[in-house]
Amino acid sequence: MIEKKISIGIAYYWSPPTRARKAGCPVLPEALGTDYGAAKQRCDDVLNPHYRAWLAKGEEPGVPQAMRGTFDWMVATYKVSPKYTKLPAETRSSYDRMLKMVSVLPLKDGRTFGTLTLASITPGAADKLHDRIKVNPKGGERIRTAVLAMKVCQRAWNVARRSEPKAVPSDNPFQKMDIEYKAKTTRLFQYDDLQKFVAAADAAGEHSIGTAAMIAFFWLQREIDIIGRLAWSHYRPSDAPHVARIIHHKTGEVVDLPLYDDDGTALWPDIMQRLDSSDRHGTLIVTRDTADRFKGVRLPWKKRHFLRQVAKIKTTAGIDPEIKFMGLRHGGTTEGADANLSDAQMRALSGHRTTAALLRYAQASTQQRRIGARLRRNARTKGGQTSE
Repeated sequence: MIEKKISIGIAYYWSPPTRARKAGCPVLPEALGTDYGAAKQRCDDVLNPHYRAWLAKGEEPGVPQAMRGTFDWMVATYKVSPKYTKLPAETRSSYDRMLKMVSVLPLKDGRTFGTLTLASITPGAADKLHDRIKVNPKGGERIRTAVLAMKVCQRAWNVARRSEPKAVPSDNPFQKMDIEYKAKTTRLFQYDDLQKFVAAADAAGEHSIGTAAMIAFFWLQREIDIIGRLAWSHYRPSDAPHVARIIHHKTGEVVDLPLYDDDGTALWPDIMQRLDSSDRHGTLIVTRDTADRFKGVRLPWKKRHFLRQVAKIKTTAGIDPEIKFMGLRHGGTTEGADANLSDAQMRALSGHRTTAALLRYAQASTQQRRIGARLRRNARTKGGQTSE
């Protein structure tokens, strides 16, 4: 996606590289309008996946086509499947890294793993592959990466098998590998941490980052959606001015969060007051806090730059550097669990589809255990069954 300055501001366009157009790329240039969030969503969900699918077939000059029946061919087959193209952009990017890591892994005879025929990849070969990947180039362990790589290979094999049953063996060597990884518990941003962070962000002139943190904690939206898609049209939208429309692009869930209680009391006074008093600098709510010196407008944050600034603000605020920005969403969800909300109530707020997904965010806490113990005690003593 590229942007161009026009008389009314910034407009967005999508176009494949010139070399791809000359090679007959079927995905044509397209004008995307002036709404950055809508333009980016069109690119992430439609145009870029179609372009990558075309690239995967090896039709661009300089992109060799993998030999049929090899691991590289299987990967290319997977990438043109809707099972891949319909994944969120960030997930596809992660899967791409894993598959490329496996594909380019050098073998003893000078070949790469990607050139191996599928029939030659045995469960034993998959085990050896896992053992090699879990050791990083510097000699340390990367167990989580190795497990993810094997899971993605397993998925790619199964999807390719459905498309090409004659070329992909039915026995998937990446299944039943008996490998596990216990993810580290995400460190939580507590409400007190949030207040210190926002104060430090404002003092540093990074008002937008403080706003992003509050949205993540209170409205439980993911970072990529906050800095790249959340528009002013989602806050008090014209068709529902008493809600904040939070869209979780990863799952496709749309949550209309009410802004007021039945008696008219504000339900989110901290963030509502901040947004209602904020100046608007374009379609997105969260943009950089200074105008670009060349374009004269406030541009959207890039993820890496945004996270670097977040790290600086945490240091200034005296917040543990191990607490990541994602800890805000986890912290807000856990606050709901501490408040004794039911799973259904928390899912209604967070947009999680299942309780299993919710529980990865709503961490067990001392407060929840205290409430549980209190309820058990009350149930025990209500009938006078103890000496209390």
